[in-house]
Amino acid sequence: MSIFHNAHEYLEDTLFIWRREMRQVIKDEGVLIFFLIVPLVYPLLYSWIYNNETVHDVPVVIVNDSHSALSRQFIRMCDASPDVRVAYYAQDMDEAKSLVSRQLVKGVYYFPPEFETNVYRMEQSVVGVYCDMGLMLTYKALYATAQLVSMTMNEEIQTKISGKYTTREEIIQAHPLDYADVPMFSPAGGYGSFVLPAVLILILQQTLVLGIGLSAGTARDENPHRHLIPVNQPHYGRTLPIIWGKFLCYFMIYCVMGAWLVAAVPRIFHFPQLATWSSLLVIMIPYIVACIFFGMVVSCMVKYREDVMLLVVFISLPLLFMTGVSWPQSNIPGYWQGVSWLFPSTFGARAYVRLNSMGASLDDVRPEFLYLCIQAGVYFVLACLVYRFQYFLARRANKKEVENANKD
Repeated sequence: MSIFHNAHEYLEDTLFIWRREMRQVIKDEGVLIFFLIVPLVYPLLYSWIYNNETVHDVPVVIVNDSHSALSRQFIRMCDASPDVRVAYYAQDMDEAKSLVSRQLVKGVYYFPPEFETNVYRMEQSVVGVYCDMGLMLTYKALYATAQLVSMTMNEEIQTKISGKYTTREEIIQAHPLDYADVPMFSPAGGYGSFVLPAVLILILQQTLVLGIGLSAGTARDENPHRHLIPVNQPHYGRTLPIIWGKFLCYFMIYCVMGAWLVAAVPRIFHFPQLATWSSLLVIMIPYIVACIFFGMVVSCMVKYREDVMLLVVFISLPLLFMTGVSWPQSNIPGYWQGVSWLFPSTFGARAYVRLNSMGASLDDVRPEFLYLCIQAGVYFVLACLVYRFQYFLARRANKKEVENANKD
C-alpha cells in the first residue's frame, strides 16, 4: 500500500506543479510572448521577408570609356537580365564611387577604352566589375550577371570567327562540352529555401529557453530568498515531480508550436517538404524533449529574468553557423564542432534539413536521432541535479531564517 500511496503523492504533486506552471505561463506576459506570440508570428515575418528567394533589379552604374558597339551590346544584355538594372551612367570612376558610397547603386561595370579593339585584334578583353560586398546577395547578382553575359557574347564571337557552315557545327563550336545547371535541394536557388528551415528549428529552441528562463526568474522574484524552488509551499518536497510537472507544461505547448514551425510554415511559404509526418515526428519528439531539459538546466544558471535574454541573443547567430547549414560543416574547426554538440539545435537542424529539404530517410539521420536522445537523457539528469541543488539551497535558507527568528 505504501508504494501505491507514494505513487499517488508523486502523481498529485506532478499535476499540481503542471497546473501551477500553466497558470504562470498564462499570467506572465513575457513567458506568454516567447511561448506563443514569437513562435507564431516571428517565423511568418522572417519567411515573408525572404519569400522572394533571390534579389532582382540590383542597381548598377556604368563607366563606358570604350563608347563602342560591343560595350553597348554588353550593357543592353545586362540591363535586360532579371537581376541587374542599369541605373546610372558615370563619366569616370570617381563619380561611380560616389554613387556607390551614397548607396544609390550596388556596383560598377567599367569598360576600358580598348575593350572592343582588343576583341577585334583577337586579344583578350576585360570588363571591370566592382561590387559592394556589404550584402552577398547583391554581389552574387552583379557578378553572376556579368559573367553570364560575357559567356554569351563569347559564344557569339566564337561562332562568327569559326567559319562553320551549319547550325549544328556552330553549336558544337560554342559548346564543345555542354552542361546542365540544376540547383540541388533548392529548386528556386534562393536564400529562403536554403537557410530558413534551419532557422525555424533554432527559433523553437531559443523561444523555449527564453520562456523557461523567464519563468524561472519569476519564481525567484516571488521567493523572498531568490531561490528557484519555494520549499515552504506544499507539493514542492520532491525533485522529480517538479521536473516532470514543468516538463508536461512545456511539452504540451511546444507540441503545437513544433507542428506549426516545421509543418505549417514551410507549407504556407512553399519551402521544400519531402519528409513524411512519421519521419518528422520521430525527430521532433526527442528534439523538443532535449530542448526542454536543456532550457531547465540553463534556467538554473541565470539569476535574473533579463540574463537569459542577453545570453540567448548573444549565442543565436553562432548557433546558426554551427548547425552546418549556412556554413559548411567540414570547414568548422574541431573545437567549435565540439561546442556545437552541447546544443540540441545542432543535430535538430541537421536532421530536419536532411529529411525535409534533401529527401533523406530515417536511416540517413540515425546519428542525429541518437545524439538527440543522448542529449535528452543527459540534460534530464543534469536538470535533476541542479534542481536538487536548488532545493538544498532553499531548505538551508529557510532553516537559517527559522533559527534567526527563534533567537530573536
